[in-house]
Amino acid sequence: MSTQSRPGQPGDDAAGQLTADPAGPNEGGPNEGGPNEGGPVEGRFGPRPIATGRRATSFLSLARAMFLGFRRDRAGLFFTLLFPLVFLVIFGGLFRNSGTSRQSVLEVGSVPLIDTLPADARTALDRVLDITKTTDRTAALGKVRQGDDAAAIEQVGDRLVVHYSAADATASGTVQGVLTSLVQTANVDATGQPPKFSLDIQQVEDKSLSYIQYITPGLLGYAVAVGATFGAASTLVTWRQKKILRRLTLAPVGVPTVIGARIVVSMGVALIQTAIFLAVGAGAFGLKLSHYWWMSIPLILAGTLAFMSIGLLAGAKAKSMEAASAIANLITIPMAFLSGSFFPLSGAPGWLQGLAKVFPLQHLNTGVLDVMVRGRSPVSVLPELGILLGFALVLSAISALLFRWDDI
Repeated sequence: MSTQSRPGQPGDDAAGQLTADPAGPNEGGPNEGGPNEGGPVEGRFGPRPIATGRRATSFLSLARAMFLGFRRDRAGLFFTLLFPLVFLVIFGGLFRNSGTSRQSVLEVGSVPLIDTLPADARTALDRVLDITKTTDRTAALGKVRQGDDAAAIEQVGDRLVVHYSAADATASGTVQGVLTSLVQTANVDATGQPPKFSLDIQQVEDKSLSYIQYITPGLLGYAVAVGATFGAASTLVTWRQKKILRRLTLAPVGVPTVIGARIVVSMGVALIQTAIFLAVGAGAFGLKLSHYWWMSIPLILAGTLAFMSIGLLAGAKAKSMEAASAIANLITIPMAFLSGSFFPLSGAPGWLQGLAKVFPLQHLNTGVLDVMVRGRSPVSVLPELGILLGFALVLSAISALLFRWDDI
């Protein structure tokens, strides 16, 4: 993923248009006009525009230039929009019909416990076990040992013997569970006494839900994180290297205008990502949204601000696109794995789950999953929303202090 070094980078045409558009030499440059004519006033971070109309024009020009640069950068489009979507298609396709797969089992010799099953019981057993008869016990054990079959079963008197390999705990566990249930049923039938206890297994979610319901929020969060982080970092570094930021000091443009334009573009890209993910998930894989799915939009916008602040910090410190890309990758890739974007963290150690809460992506994934899939109320995700906004505020303030117009 280190090849993503230019997402969001403006093209040369957009950069040229930007430097000629906000303020020409006769439109309020530093040596033209006074405060009452809309000229800039020197501030701590560079010139600040005075006229509201001039500020709005500069803001729109910056935003347009950034968006045109993003649209013309094919590498940026791929890694921001298509690359995360590839994961959704892969995972959605792999687990579209997820369930317990049939396990291959060898039946050595005669096993009356299985052979004498009623037709309906045998049909149910065949749904989970693919049973093949054999008379060669040695060969059967060899196949199990090599991993070709999940288990070999034989019956010695009243004992059902299951030979399995510890190398595949999942497959052997499935076989053992099925055969244990079979033996218990046979014991009940042999005694003629009905079972006293029964097991009633019920899914808490709607039975129409599938794996795509749970992977979509995490992958969407990852896509937003990549787009916002790399977009902000690449814009600052590229514009600084091309001396565009220095040219902006000759125009009525200040740091708030530059950052504000980047915020608008990043939020627009995040909304496009959300629309694409929801459209593909619903159209291709049967994604079903809860009644409060719309609350995921403010969460995604708040997450965009949080990840943008990371990108601004990387762009403020990095002196080259390579350095900015390395810093962004160093943050986003571990954060994606530690925040449950690709797999749930429920089985992870407690210390790792605690560490994940440090990252904003964990809170974005949790919030979006709650309102998009689990149907929790908008009020329930207000803590996640506040954490994301607080994270963005703190890192943006640090980025502003480290901001510079030129390479040092």
